[in-house]
Amino acid sequence: MNLYHCSVDLRDNAKALAFAAAVEAWMEHMKAHGVILSWRMCRRKLGFGGPRARDFLLEIEVENLTQLDEAFRFSATKDETTERLYTTVHQMVGEVDVALYRPFPDAERAERMAFI
Repeated sequence: MNLYHCSVDLRDNAKALAFAAAVEAWMEHMKAHGVILSWRMCRRKLGFGGPRARDFLLEIEVENLTQLDEAFRFSATKDETTERLYTTVHQMVGEVDVALYRPFPDAERAERMAFI
């Protein structure tokens, strides 16, 4: 399992509830097509957080890096529904930071692995 985290601040003209509805439609579309396992979104409470903390945290769970790659490829699909759902979310996003996490400690101990 891998967790793809997106820390998001909205554009000034975007509304939080509209963003939440758009993210739900987009994530459920991706989940229905099997390119993600699950997702959840949280909002920073009472403005509490460090100076670099963003307002929303979107966590997307994928089985492995192959599935994550499939999710990125799916996002670029040119079918009308996928493009509309992606664009609706993307147009509301101002600033975003992303990170990829995995459970730790893990059996692979990936930090010790290298190709060279």
